[in-house]
Amino acid sequence: MSKNLLSILDNVSQDTNPTPQNDRYLIIDGLNLFFRNFAMLNMVNSKGTHIGGLGGFLRSLGALIRQINPTEVYVVFDGPGSSMARKNINPKYKANRNITRITNWEVFDDLGEEHDSKIDQIIRLISYVKTLPVTLLSLEKTEADDIIAHLSKILSKKKNSQTFIVSSDQDFLQLVTDNIIVYRPIEKVYYTKDKVEEKFKILKDNFLIYKTLMGDSSDNIPGVKGLGIKKLFSKFPEIKDTPLTLDSIVNICEGKFKNHIIYTRVLDSLNELKNSYKIMDLSNPMLSKDDKEYIESAVSNKKLVFLPDQFQSLYDEDELGGMIRNTRLWLNDIFKVFKKDN
Repeated sequence: MSKNLLSILDNVSQDTNPTPQNDRYLIIDGLNLFFRNFAMLNMVNSKGTHIGGLGGFLRSLGALIRQINPTEVYVVFDGPGSSMARKNINPKYKANRNITRITNWEVFDDLGEEHDSKIDQIIRLISYVKTLPVTLLSLEKTEADDIIAHLSKILSKKKNSQTFIVSSDQDFLQLVTDNIIVYRPIEKVYYTKDKVEEKFKILKDNFLIYKTLMGDSSDNIPGVKGLGIKKLFSKFPEIKDTPLTLDSIVNICEGKFKNHIIYTRVLDSLNELKNSYKIMDLSNPMLSKDDKEYIESAVSNKKLVFLPDQFQSLYDEDELGGMIRNTRLWLNDIFKVFKKDN
């Protein structure tokens, strides 16, 4: 594993104020963490098979548990057809995800070969996670973002609890509260409410409005044409200290549309902005009643297993070698504490 990634995972922000005596929940955006490791680690085994995403994820999982010291761990993955609901609102949603460059030229000859390796490693990774005393969540036609949003809401209601969401996806910053913190490994920063406001110079509760107006190129969600950071603060200074809704943005634009073309563009693209807001709004995750009941049941009726022998068998078969030093000790040191009678 690269020293750079390890240094990111080993640095704990002073803002976290650890309180091990209380419940501390760790929620990991599974694909986000996997892809980060896959892109950074060009590790192959003796068969020439790429193992960077697989081994890197497992090491990252252990490092995160060590630094956050949670009482429960949840690993969440997108389900099959996860983008369908949002693509029904905006057919171009994530359309740019299929036009990608190859990540590891040293290992793969083309995008197809790299894509197949990603799928193989993710499927294998799920087999590893099932041997560990953590809760694995995934729902068909549901994005991990929606599961994580509802899950964090449930867990944050527990008395004296702290919930940590680990992902480099900025969308989760809208979920930050006094007891929901987002850790972004790409920055090695823990985002509290104060940190969000310090970083973006806006009221934390306006983060979704900020994203709606600015757009999100990573998900192919357009913002207001010609609206950059400077113009955002110039034309909508209220975003810094006054709670805003889409309706209040409309009211501002209707009162000032003659003053600048930006206000007119907001009004002209209102339907598109409403769709973008709905797509990104994690306070109203795209979940059915059954989906929510499934997530709530997973929290209240945990059935954790700890199968170190099976983990070791998988590890040996995949020839992960030195990706984890002393696997048995690593497993016992990190995961034994979670295996309790449920």
